[in-house]
Amino acid sequence: MVLLDRLLEILRARFGSAPALQATPEGAETLAAMANRRVMRRYADKPVDPALLETLCAVALAAPSKSDLQQADIIIISGQEQREKLHALIPDNPWAREAPAFLVFCANNRRHRLMFEWRQQAFVNDHLDPLFNASVDAGIVLATFIAAADRVGLGTCPVSAIRNRAAEVSELLGLPDHVFPVAGLGVGWPSFAGVLSPRLGLDVTVHHDRYDESGLQDKIADYDTRRAAVQPYATQRYTERFGQAEAYGWSEDKVRQYSVPERAEFGAFIRKKGFKAD
Repeated sequence: MVLLDRLLEILRARFGSAPALQATPEGAETLAAMANRRVMRRYADKPVDPALLETLCAVALAAPSKSDLQQADIIIISGQEQREKLHALIPDNPWAREAPAFLVFCANNRRHRLMFEWRQQAFVNDHLDPLFNASVDAGIVLATFIAAADRVGLGTCPVSAIRNRAAEVSELLGLPDHVFPVAGLGVGWPSFAGVLSPRLGLDVTVHHDRYDESGLQDKIADYDTRRAAVQPYATQRYTERFGQAEAYGWSEDKVRQYSVPERAEFGAFIRKKGFKAD
């Protein structure tokens, strides 16, 4: 029961509650480690073996793929000059330059289309779905890489900011039509234990039979309080516009974050890459 208690303790710390699990499941130790994972933004001054990185890439690319289309690629940014150029595009995210290793996960619908060209067949599914399929494939591979990195003791930090400069990142990495960056990932050996970020309660994000928003406002308010107790925000966003809030929680922070346009040009970039959004 020790392992079960440990798993439930971590879940309660993460979500404020835990399922009514009575028996210790197979792999409880792994489940507890996965539930206890932390984003790692500070790393020890120790290199990551390139062969280990490639091994983790292989494990990640073994993840499920929509219809076996295999529409995800990983670019390992090794050259210091290339990393400096990437950092210059996203200067508020130092991991592109300073993390021991940095990877970019890409969605790739190009190979699929090329196979149609080689067979002189019309690509009749030229609409939104190929974009969505490739993006999901890349997201699954990214998540699997993170889980695999955790298992070998590495820390990771996803960087979505590369989509802020998607066209420039695409040019820098030589991405052709129908290939685009989804996220970067800083990788390294952790320099500290990290912080466990509380998540929305399971009664918000796990549904049974039908989607349910009952009591949602109160549940999010409860989450704001629970999170602020263990992980308060050090600063408040856009105080010149919103002022200084007496109670500043997750929901207030997210509203302020998205009160300004972000990546408004991404749709135009995707269309230039050859995708249709119909």
